[in-house]
Amino acid sequence: MPKPARIFAALTTAELRDFLPEPLLGEIHSLATEFLIFDPTGRSVDDFNHALQSAHPEILIAAWKTPPLPLDFPPRLRYACYLCGSVKNLITREHLERGLLVTNWGGSISRIVAEWALFHTLCGLRRASYWSIAMHTQGAWKSSDTATASLFGRKVGIHGFGMVARQLVLLLAPFGCAISAHAPDVDATLAAQWSIRPEPSLDALFADNDIIVELAPLIPETVGIVTERLLRRIQPGGVFVNLGRGAVVDEAGLVAVAREGRVSFGLDVYAHEPLPPDHPLRGLPNVMLTPHIGGPTTDRRRDAGNFALKNLRAYAENRPMEAVVTPAVFAVTS
Repeated sequence: MPKPARIFAALTTAELRDFLPEPLLGEIHSLATEFLIFDPTGRSVDDFNHALQSAHPEILIAAWKTPPLPLDFPPRLRYACYLCGSVKNLITREHLERGLLVTNWGGSISRIVAEWALFHTLCGLRRASYWSIAMHTQGAWKSSDTATASLFGRKVGIHGFGMVARQLVLLLAPFGCAISAHAPDVDATLAAQWSIRPEPSLDALFADNDIIVELAPLIPETVGIVTERLLRRIQPGGVFVNLGRGAVVDEAGLVAVAREGRVSFGLDVYAHEPLPPDHPLRGLPNVMLTPHIGGPTTDRRRDAGNFALKNLRAYAENRPMEAVVTPAVFAVTS
């Protein structure tokens, strides 16, 4: 099969550096007869549209800073290779229905997000947020009644069972945890494959486990599905971690439970981002806050770049591609 006529990469200098370091970038160059770069930094959507139309590419490589793709995209454009996760800031369902092929980073960064979930879990059990604040601001030190907890042998419940959740199961293996999950696709066969227990309901998931890790996608059916009532089912000393989407959780209810101090929280995502400076979650000693940095880390964005190169090669050779965003996939992903 001949090389794609032209690849148009709408990426910032930082995105090129992090996602496509050499030799990755050079290998992608070699796949096309012509490789064009548009840096969207400081440029308008109209600037992007004009550059895209002028380039008339067969392939678009896009990332976080790429402006939304116009619905009247160039007729030669067949494939949008998105280096990141959710494509909803780049395209609409209508783009897919018009025949545009789209892929994203798939599971290439799932282990990195799972690593962050493990971090938040350990921090909650060891009360790391409290000690970090207290030792910096109050001169605190442990006493004879200081209580912490270990992850070894604990019961972990996971809401959602996509690629991140499955990587988390692997990371938890050395800790000997009893793992259960609640998700539409978790049946007896899948549970046996991953050595987990399927939970019949969210009520059971929250009541039966020491640690809850929230990884469900944000779709209409999951908005606010984690209520204050569910959070109160977590036993004292338990941990709730959210690396999925903030709006899956009723944030007012979360604040109410967090203020009581009987459960520890590890939060990387919020209903409104950035988290406002005066948000009531700030300053709570039992709440570990991080600013939506669950993954991929800067040094591992090249994993997504390698995955993109694999898909670009498959496209050039007319082979099946991975992490294709179909209209059905688009409808059920955040």
